[in-house]
Order: sequence, then C-alpha cells, then structure tokens
Amino acid sequence: MPPAPFDDAPADGITSGEPTLLAQVLSPLLDDFQYWFQRSLTLFEEGPLLGTHADDQANLLARLKEAMAETQTAASLLAITEGQVGVDPAQVMTWHALVAECWMVARRHRSLSR
Repeated sequence: MPPAPFDDAPADGITSGEPTLLAQVLSPLLDDFQYWFQRSLTLFEEGPLLGTHADDQANLLARLKEAMAETQTAASLLAITEGQVGVDPAQVMTWHALVAECWMVARRHRSLSR
C-alpha cells in the first residue's frame, strides 16, 4: 500500500527531534560567537583599553552589542524551528572578523598593560 499523502514524515526525510546537520554545525558556532562576544564585552566595558582610542572603543562596543543581539536572535530562531533556519554565510564572516578584531585589541591591551 502506498504511503498516505499526509504521512507524518516530513518531505525532506528529517524526523522530528533529530537535529539537522545545519543545527549540529550552526548551534555550537553561535555559542562560540556569543562566548567570545560576551568575553570581549566584559573586558572592553571595564575601562579604557590601552592602545585604543576612546572613539574606537565605543564603536567596537556598539558593534559587539549588535552582534550579541544578532547571534542570540539567530540561536533562538534555530532552536524554535528545530534547525530549519540558517544564517547567511556573509553574516557569519562578519561575526568572525569581529571576533578576530576583538582578539587583536585584547592582545594589544594585555601587552601594553604589562
């Protein structure tokens, strides 16, 4: 007997409750971004960063807060849709570049504060 037209199995063959490959990759990546953004926010909000102009620090803080909100939203949507929502790779690269910039600023700050 052929399957019923409104069978419980989704058309893409993914069974509910099993994380998609996208969710398996994207979820930990978003967690990592949030971890590094939060860690950077904590350092950068403590006070002036050595080797960084105050305006640059303020700009960096604003971009970090925006990126935190974006990654939290993406993580929420990923969870709510059970892994059926992705993130534009260009956006992921923007977040990656911001993390790398934060690492560089933090490294410079630590080396100048010794």
